[in-house]
Amino acid sequence: MALPRLLLIDDEPALAAFVAKAADLCGFDPVITNEDGEFRDSFRSYRPQMVVLDLGMPGMDGVELLRFLASEGFEEPVLIISGFDRRVLDSAFRLGEALGLQMVGPLEKPARLEELEDILIQVRPSLVP
Repeated sequence: MALPRLLLIDDEPALAAFVAKAADLCGFDPVITNEDGEFRDSFRSYRPQMVVLDLGMPGMDGVELLRFLASEGFEEPVLIISGFDRRVLDSAFRLGEALGLQMVGPLEKPARLEELEDILIQVRPSLVP
């Protein structure tokens, strides 16, 4: 049986590996990207069932990615994991909802494994690859 695809963008390799491992343990097929163009190309070719993104990365803005996902008609869960303070996370979460995205989380860095697994386990049953 195919696993739901999870596309992740983060510029911190250790955190990206941590999230990918948690996703794998929770029954996802994770793909890691670390820059905007790679994320967009992977999104279009891989068409994930879930997206995990970092808001703050060099040379790009997570808000732009939320707009990209909305413009692509993405209707699956979007999880923000970021080092920004809670107000920024909540603001980005509300923007995602306003754009029509199915927002889950958000999680502050450093994300705790239990919190991340809780979210992944919660959304996993609703995703059909």
